[in-house]
Amino acid sequence: MPALKLAFAGTPEFACVALAALHAAGHQVALVLTQPDRPAGRGLRLQASPVKQFALAHGLTVAQPRSLRLEGKYPQDAAEAQALLQAGKFDAMVVAAYGLILPQWVLDSPRLGCFNIHASSLPRWRGAAPIHRAIEAGDASTGVTIMQMDAGLDTGATLLTQTLPILDTDTTGTLHDKLAGLGAMLMLQTLQQVQNGQAQPVPQPSQGITYANKIDKQEAVIDWAQPAQAIVRRVRAFNPFPVANSCLGGETLKIWAAQVGPEQSSTSYQFGEIMAVAPTGITVAAMNSVVILTELQRPGGKRLPAADFLRGFDLHVGRRFD
Repeated sequence: MPALKLAFAGTPEFACVALAALHAAGHQVALVLTQPDRPAGRGLRLQASPVKQFALAHGLTVAQPRSLRLEGKYPQDAAEAQALLQAGKFDAMVVAAYGLILPQWVLDSPRLGCFNIHASSLPRWRGAAPIHRAIEAGDASTGVTIMQMDAGLDTGATLLTQTLPILDTDTTGTLHDKLAGLGAMLMLQTLQQVQNGQAQPVPQPSQGITYANKIDKQEAVIDWAQPAQAIVRRVRAFNPFPVANSCLGGETLKIWAAQVGPEQSSTSYQFGEIMAVAPTGITVAAMNSVVILTELQRPGGKRLPAADFLRGFDLHVGRRFD
């Protein structure tokens, strides 16, 4: 099959995996749209997105409009992007975690349409943070859906979908990497089906719709009045961002890993109170259950296993997290 002439829209590492796969497969990625450079790191220097870094390294044309709405806040940006998309006469646009809403004129621009890689089994977890929310909710599985985009929020007809189990050891970081690779593979298959005229869009069901709201950093503050299972799921969901945390003695400690403790009574302890301290973990009282913290980090320090953390931090039974 001949290579397709593609526009690509994406920003983070999840999207970069797909862009690399399209490029390696020989498709002509003639335009890459990505978010404007953002301040990052301790020095808050402007940093290019992973997608932009890949595109520049491989000689691909990059555009970074602040908006694609012709009547929005940045009409000049949108008009310049429109000129590029119209002049390119693209066969299709591939979209993955771009971060901007695509107005109808964008959706209508490519000959075959716009195709999105979404990291959930739609219609469950439409929206911005499907990986985080699936882990947080305790879902047994998730997946990737390739969708023919329409004007709604992840409402388009599905073309390919594949599920993956969510392991008890999975964090958002580990699951992200699995789904990114799966999404890239499914997109290549989808484009081949589209070229062959074999694609069969299936409307999403009207039942089972949930929304994965954007992650707010405040959500990462641990509520010790919750059951241990809920707390541990959130620790996994917020690793590597924004990282679960709790305040102890005026210091905000990041909690990178935790386990549900064995069944034991925590009713004689206050929520957040330290029940036991051992090299294998720090046992903390939760609602009718206990959490064992196994990897922690002090402000300005490194993330450490509990045994190493305890060498530099005086923790004892009876202290209490806020």
